[in-house]
Amino acid sequence: MSEQQDAPWNLDWPRALGGAAISADFRSEPEDFVVEELAAPQPGEGEHVLLQIRKRGANTGYVAQQLAKLAGVQNNDVGFYGLKDRHAVTTQWFSVWLAQKPEPDWRQIESDEITLLTHFRGTRKLRRGEHLGNRFKIRLRNVRGDRSAAEAVLKQVSAGVPNYFGEQRFGHNGGNLDLANRFSGEQEAGKRRRIPRNQKAFAMSAARSWLFNQVLASRVVEDNWQDLIEGEPETAASGPLWGRGRNPASGAQLDLELAVMAPWKPWCDWLEHCGLSQERRPLMLQPQGFQAEWQDEDLILSFALPPGTFATAVLREVAELVNQSTSAIK
Repeated sequence: MSEQQDAPWNLDWPRALGGAAISADFRSEPEDFVVEELAAPQPGEGEHVLLQIRKRGANTGYVAQQLAKLAGVQNNDVGFYGLKDRHAVTTQWFSVWLAQKPEPDWRQIESDEITLLTHFRGTRKLRRGEHLGNRFKIRLRNVRGDRSAAEAVLKQVSAGVPNYFGEQRFGHNGGNLDLANRFSGEQEAGKRRRIPRNQKAFAMSAARSWLFNQVLASRVVEDNWQDLIEGEPETAASGPLWGRGRNPASGAQLDLELAVMAPWKPWCDWLEHCGLSQERRPLMLQPQGFQAEWQDEDLILSFALPPGTFATAVLREVAELVNQSTSAIK
């Protein structure tokens, strides 16, 4: 392993819009982070029940487990579009496959944390990433720093920010990266052992995300993260999600990506061995309907993002965030 891999994980990626001129308290209470799925599942006659739920202070997995328990089905019979924050107020859809089981009284799911908004029958299970995206309304409290400089950054956000994977992808204190380091190192040393499925999934996701962020960070430093460079395989600037198969980049783009990822070759080899296929991800993220409003010492931001992207990628360009919660964020 390289010295870089043995060092503590640095998740403070380079900023692109001039640097955060302010700091603010983040997630002081759940209502400071409001998320609404942009989704409209269609009702129909079928063996699935679709439920729209608003939750506060609960994570998606917990709600899914409670639905499975109430319906008397297996956990994997419950579907949803994506994981949502625990320390937040979020509105999202779930599906429950009942097959021939009787339908329970869904109102029994309600608690201080869970509110059922509506439900109806549907024809299929909801799957990750199939929705249109998420709408966010986020309050940053007790803003300190240069507001005029922050305004200059805010005016640039709609044009795009670096599409980094958020810190939550890497686990508490980079714990998922530690797993990736260990598993790839064991493979390099020829050790074979059975890896728990959930640990392997977290490690693979973190490793791919880390490699992508490394490439994106290098492009941000070179100030060409929005530009098409020679050998770009997409119609917009993109970076690798590593896996098995040929990297579709060529020329200068391929040389850059291989150079950045060279210290992480054991990770690349491990991801290929795991059977993941090469994919590409845009380097730029454009928030839709971005609005910023000052309320005394607070800054309220509203915007929408596509699935698989992170609100924190937007927030970190605006402010240094002092997280007041200990929950993972997405």
